[in-house]
Amino acid sequence: MSSYIPQSWEERRQMLDTIGVSDVNELFSSIPAGMMLDKLDLEPGKSELEVRRIMSSMAGKNHVFSSIFRGAGSYNHYIPSIVGIVTGKEEFRTAYTPYQAEISQGILQSIFEYQTMIARLTGMDVSNASVYDGATAAAEAVAMCVDRKHRRALVSATSNPMVVDVIKTYCYGRGIEVVMVPEKDGVTDTEALKALLDDASACIYTMQPNYYGQIEDVSAVCQTAHAAGAKYIMGVYPIAAAILATPGEIGADVAVGEGQPLGLPMAFGGPYLGFMATTAANMRKLPGRIVGETTDAAGNRAFVLTLQAREQHIRREKASSNICSNEALCAFTSAVYMAAMGDKNMRQVAELCYDKAHFLAEKLEEIGYARRYGGPFFNEFVTENPLCPEKVCEALEEHDILGGIPVEGGILWCATEMNSKEQIDTLIDVLKEVPDGTVV
Repeated sequence: MSSYIPQSWEERRQMLDTIGVSDVNELFSSIPAGMMLDKLDLEPGKSELEVRRIMSSMAGKNHVFSSIFRGAGSYNHYIPSIVGIVTGKEEFRTAYTPYQAEISQGILQSIFEYQTMIARLTGMDVSNASVYDGATAAAEAVAMCVDRKHRRALVSATSNPMVVDVIKTYCYGRGIEVVMVPEKDGVTDTEALKALLDDASACIYTMQPNYYGQIEDVSAVCQTAHAAGAKYIMGVYPIAAAILATPGEIGADVAVGEGQPLGLPMAFGGPYLGFMATTAANMRKLPGRIVGETTDAAGNRAFVLTLQAREQHIRREKASSNICSNEALCAFTSAVYMAAMGDKNMRQVAELCYDKAHFLAEKLEEIGYARRYGGPFFNEFVTENPLCPEKVCEALEEHDILGGIPVEGGILWCATEMNSKEQIDTLIDVLKEVPDGTVV
């Protein structure tokens, strides 16, 4: 099988006629004209070598920082070379669950192994084959929990704002009320949560660690939700899950998260991976698909599509989700990453993230960047800034450092195993030299 299979003009014409369009450009008609590029400004007659040089020069405008101290949903983790070697094999390069599933045993096995590892990582009973990204997973989890009598979803104000926006978009279309639970000292206010929960409440969603990097008392949140008859959805940073209590251990009903830290590059924002896991009691409410293990007629190990919501295909008006596929290649990548790392190395990465973030916090505090919240944190934290956050980040960028993200007058910093002591020392030295003209 070749990695490049061109189509003839006749084959293209047959495909266009089949779908009822006259030109390939009609497939992109929904994109605003101002965003479309008619053609590259290249002189005619250029050789392949010359065109490659021109394109490389254009690509060079995309700057990749040598030091990254920013997270907020997309994290700079090391990806072992074996991950790309395995996932680069052409027989694995599919974006979706195969539609003639049982003849694609290799793809089904890769999804099954992914599901198994996500279930182990979260401590839950079952995982689906993945959804589009972490924000979608959170919104789909809310949809899982809602029924005719319970139409209110509570969301902690300490959640990632982008995830909150997606949840609100999903809920708006289905007439579900979204209630924000206020934060107190950087974590979910459990007393406010108790006051907001009522008979119409379907669920509460929080993140662990939360958007500000703080480690939440998820057990208290879970118990409060269950006492009111609501379900608890726990958003999970998968690297932190290697050393923190799992959703299964604290009694969560659904565990969701962004799979990007599991072997996927930041890649300018995607494609990413949404993982979802739940208890056996909620298994039939999971969106998308679940691959299962069985035996064939000869008694050999085999894989099948065990479960998918029938309503998504033939009774759409009753469906709780319109997701009928998954991010197969991204899920496979994460499975290879987790298999290559193993339990021991996953824990080591988590411990390195924790240690380096705390070292960074200490160094920042020494030069006047005190932490805003005093509770425990994993590898992200917010500092109060003696200088304008935006100007501080601009100064760091001039030294090829991507600093934290400005949040409400402070900066949300992040450290991973990729940040060396030398990088942290350089960041501190640059901050010491930021001129006083950047004072807030």
